[in-house]
Amino acid sequence: MSTNRELTYNSVWIPQRADPYVYRHTDGMYYFTASVPAYDRIVLRRADSLAALPEAEEHTIWTKHESGPMSEHIWAPELHYLDGKWYVYYAGGEKEDVWRIRPYVLECGDADPITGTWTEKGKMQRSDDDEFSFEAFSLDATVFENKGEHYYVWAEKVSVGKQISNLYIAKMESPCKLATAQVLLTTPDYDWERVGFWVNEGPFVLKNGEGKLFLTYSASETGACYCVGMLEADEESDLLDPLSWRKSRYPVLATDEEKGIYGPGHNCFTKAEDRTDIMVYHARTEKEITGNPLYNPNRHAMLMRVKWNRGEDGVKRPVFNYD
Repeated sequence: MSTNRELTYNSVWIPQRADPYVYRHTDGMYYFTASVPAYDRIVLRRADSLAALPEAEEHTIWTKHESGPMSEHIWAPELHYLDGKWYVYYAGGEKEDVWRIRPYVLECGDADPITGTWTEKGKMQRSDDDEFSFEAFSLDATVFENKGEHYYVWAEKVSVGKQISNLYIAKMESPCKLATAQVLLTTPDYDWERVGFWVNEGPFVLKNGEGKLFLTYSASETGACYCVGMLEADEESDLLDPLSWRKSRYPVLATDEEKGIYGPGHNCFTKAEDRTDIMVYHARTEKEITGNPLYNPNRHAMLMRVKWNRGEDGVKRPVFNYD
């Protein structure tokens, strides 16, 4: 599907789609998925351009169970193409215990992920030497490749008094199983990560093409205080060593009342047809939220051009702003 519609940035692109995710396949087609307001299914739409995605037909490829695991709070799906198959990584709770959120995997071996058959692979499997991963509230998994290896990054809560959501990383053995035990990447250290809840979640990786990785993530509760932080590491470093990662002291993207953009976060990255780096994120257009922010549907998918700036140390880093 093509369209003459022009892209607009930092405004509503696809309404009421939180946790937006865009994947550009090897054939140039764009796929879009996100959390739907009912949190009850996984949807895909496809188009030959970013501009065409808002009008593209949305297809339901999987629906939640009636009870038990994967029967409530179906959140933050990501579509990946690994080892010749399609995979969707997502989180789900249980109707009998709605906050028993765990990470799950779907697999499709057909060429077309929209018309193909999806198979449930169950909960993401931790490594054989890992006793801890996915035993508590776990969500927002992403997958990235570096130097021929695939890595899995996710958010998981620990219960020491008030629950805290940290980000963890592990190397992957297969699309459905980890090869290594979890390593803590970041915990909510700063005041801007601790508003309402102490949260680090929604990770995604961007590369600068010059040997640096940048991992963005979201922090604080899901209202106007929601914002984006960032870690960086060298591609040649040991990514399972926490000391390989440097955390930015301040958020790299936050609410801008003058622009009318509130609570930006849970982003991914893709490339426009001209190879420009694009951040896909969700945000609200109103400051005051009706009801519980988690169940208010007005988190909208938006686009931002990623700018690049070379620092005094010679490193080219991404810059995110609404200009």
